[in-house]
Amino acid sequence: MLEPYENAFDAIPGAHPYPRTSRYHDAEIGIHRRPDGTEVRYTKRRLLPPLDEQETQGHTVAAGERPDLLGQRYFGDPGQWWQIADANPVLDPRELTDEPGHVVDIPLSGGFPRGDRRV
Repeated sequence: MLEPYENAFDAIPGAHPYPRTSRYHDAEIGIHRRPDGTEVRYTKRRLLPPLDEQETQGHTVAAGERPDLLGQRYFGDPGQWWQIADANPVLDPRELTDEPGHVVDIPLSGGFPRGDRRV
């Protein structure tokens, strides 16, 4: 749950390009300089190490489940589906629930911190 001051801080334009609930909130912002000298800001890639078995629990996908439904079930927020995507080797989050019977890893509380996690 977000604290009231966090919501107010997020409302300040330019404070950070991503809201606190985003996986990119704490990601490092880089600057690319084009040949003409203009600067383009970008979010640097997040490099995540795999979680240990003690940091996850398995979930067997049922027919009709979607990543957002898993986010709601395990984190109380459908927008937190990305935590499950981070814990599994997928490029597209739909791969998590495309196949009923497939087991996906669900990070336990404290498994993945928000933002960048560097090795």
